[in-house]
Amino acid sequence: MGMNRDMMARLQQMQERALKAQQALAEQVVEGSAGGGAVSIAISGGLKLQSLKIAPEVVDPDDIEMLEDLVTAALNEALQKVQALQMEQVAGLAGQFGIGTPR
Repeated sequence: MGMNRDMMARLQQMQERALKAQQALAEQVVEGSAGGGAVSIAISGGLKLQSLKIAPEVVDPDDIEMLEDLVTAALNEALQKVQALQMEQVAGLAGQFGIGTPR
């Protein structure tokens, strides 16, 4: 038994909405920072690095490890924000199509 036209139209509509949501997510930019803003990273929802800024005062040739830690912390914060955006997007799409989380 094949799918009826209504079901096919709904599936196509879901696919189109998901694609639009994915494109919108890719255009959003979030920032992560560490060291009181000494290191900041901007990353898109599509996981593309937009910018990396490092304050000159945290560049110490004798303590590269601290700078590495700051960059890592800023990147992790930015990635957590992207993940939150992704979860919001999935929840929004699920709600649009009447798909709830199991209780």
